[in-house]
Amino acid sequence: MTLPSIPSATGAVRAAATLTYSGGTLLRAGRAHRVLSGSLHYFRVHPDQWADRLERVAALGLNTVDTYVPWNFHERRPGEARFDGWRDLARFAGLAQRTGLDLMLRPGPYICAEWDNGGLPAWLTGVPGMRPRTSHRPYLDAVGRWFDVLVPRIAALQAVHGGPVVAVQIENEYGSYGDDRAYVRWVRDALVDRGVTELLYTADGPTPLMQDGGTLPGELATATLGSRPDEAAALLRSRRPEEPFLCAEFWNGWFDHWGEKHHVRSSGSAARDVGGILDTGGSVSLYMAHGGTNFGLWAGANHEGGSYLPTVTSYDSDAPVAEHGALTPKFHALRETFAAVGDGSAPRRPLPADPPLLPPRTLPVTRRGELVPALRATAEPVHAPAQLSFEELGQSAGLVLYTARPLLPRGEHEVTVTGLHDRAQVFADGLPVAVLDRETSSFSLTGKGTRTRLELLVENQGRINYGPLLGQGKGILGGVRVERRLVHGWTMHRLPLDEWSPRDLARAVSATPAGGTAGFATASLDLTGPADTFLALPGFAKGFVWVNDALLGRYWEVGPQTTLYLPGPFLRPGPNTLTVLELERFGEHLALVDRPDLGPTEEYVETFD
Repeated sequence: MTLPSIPSATGAVRAAATLTYSGGTLLRAGRAHRVLSGSLHYFRVHPDQWADRLERVAALGLNTVDTYVPWNFHERRPGEARFDGWRDLARFAGLAQRTGLDLMLRPGPYICAEWDNGGLPAWLTGVPGMRPRTSHRPYLDAVGRWFDVLVPRIAALQAVHGGPVVAVQIENEYGSYGDDRAYVRWVRDALVDRGVTELLYTADGPTPLMQDGGTLPGELATATLGSRPDEAAALLRSRRPEEPFLCAEFWNGWFDHWGEKHHVRSSGSAARDVGGILDTGGSVSLYMAHGGTNFGLWAGANHEGGSYLPTVTSYDSDAPVAEHGALTPKFHALRETFAAVGDGSAPRRPLPADPPLLPPRTLPVTRRGELVPALRATAEPVHAPAQLSFEELGQSAGLVLYTARPLLPRGEHEVTVTGLHDRAQVFADGLPVAVLDRETSSFSLTGKGTRTRLELLVENQGRINYGPLLGQGKGILGGVRVERRLVHGWTMHRLPLDEWSPRDLARAVSATPAGGTAGFATASLDLTGPADTFLALPGFAKGFVWVNDALLGRYWEVGPQTTLYLPGPFLRPGPNTLTVLELERFGEHLALVDRPDLGPTEEYVETFD
């Protein structure tokens, strides 16, 4: 059959899309339709659980699922894009289709999503002079090369070719970032030129400023919001009366930063505002329907009011389907809301049971290599006159150990570190002397008239994912001074924890004898059959956990979360090894518990004023 075609805004010919609109009404294959969607990020869910989580969001009453596509997750190094295993976008799309769900894809190239660097690769934003999210030619060239690889894969998954993809987003909330409309048009054209023919749309906050900056003539303008849906619908319809109202992100929950409370939103509040969107005749996508987890070191950070705010490992987001798949009271409230707009012709899907959990138990730990000596022995040294940033070292995440041997006259001296991103533990001749935070920090050091071994263990706590500081570098970006004199002659040890192989991890654990109050520790877990669990680290202060050879994520006693979700697929029958890299203070044991503890709660609804 020959498909009819429509002209694109660029003058090219695009095949008729599955989703269209006329007179303010959304149509699917020519019939009136509502998108009832929810976000579920394949990169935040173990692949062995994709099918289960898709079934759960479908049982919520949704007909669509949407996901971002994070560039840095697929292309860790330039020219080495991967689409296998956890990165198998086509497999995820196929599972969504078999579940009976349409799929909306959000390929960016910028995605925000509280994801490290907003999804942009650090190897790109770390290029001197790079101007991301603009018409800067080197940036466009890099995006073009990535889209050459990605977009044909998306195009092949479109409904016009028998796949589930019915819509593709252009960039992401660009109107809250910049006003380079030529760049947004370039992204649209790059998608079309590489084969996207289904509905294209932009997504921006519901203010004139944001809609002006991020929308394009001829492409559906949608809104992202957490409240006052009637005002958002009125704004968009006043500007584009021929377009249907689609809330591309409805924030029925929120994410958390380390050191804050766990943000929640009441079921009644969420259901009321979703009902308000539907009462206007609109469509909606829940952000999130199922949040998942920032496994490894993929959590991003925000910068607000002059403060750097790293995001926690959990991305539960107080979503209807909890981080471990349980159906929450919000799930049931929203399910009733969605059922109220159905025509009753399709039977409601059965409710899946909550996933099984391991019984609680305590795991004794065995202390292994001492912190700094073990890390120093793990990596080959890099020498330079001045400190090198993570980017200059070719490293995206993890730790860098900086070492110098300044000559200190006798007496007290003020040592100042400028441009610290993000956190450093300072050691002098092997003894801890300070813990420093971002930007400019100082501490006192006692000189003895000899050279002092000064070591700074610097942690990248997540790259900023939103706003004008996107792409900011990591490490020591300024300098280290004793009084007014700069310290030169540095040795760096690269410690990209998220890239360590099983051999790297084993070498680090056994590199040196046990000693001190921090370093590596291991625990054993013997299982007859794997299941989900939650890992608690009582008495431990801050660090990282591996399960067998997989980096589960960060923990930090400042909270709010005090347990880490450990999916059953990370475990195996028989013996399992849990490895902890503790940065400050060991606890005596690990604990597996049968419920999450995401910390004391705070009711939160994000609004645009």
